[in-house]
Amino acid sequence: MRFNELRRSVTGISQKVLTSNLREMEDTGLVHREVFAEVPPRVEYSLTPLGQSMRPILDAMGEWGEHYQQQVAKEIA
Repeated sequence: MRFNELRRSVTGISQKVLTSNLREMEDTGLVHREVFAEVPPRVEYSLTPLGQSMRPILDAMGEWGEHYQQQVAKEIA
């Protein structure tokens, strides 16, 4: 996935924060960064096998967040 695609898919994140997080995830082996020798240069990011192994955990956290959000909305109403 290209940088701008990632940025559009994560609402509310600044370019600086996304860049910093991608670098950190690359350094820890969660994300692979591939630079293509093209003009203009093209860079794509993908999950490494280690990053892929986190999918079930992240999916569960997303489901929990959706459930929690619905519960809070019920409490406020």
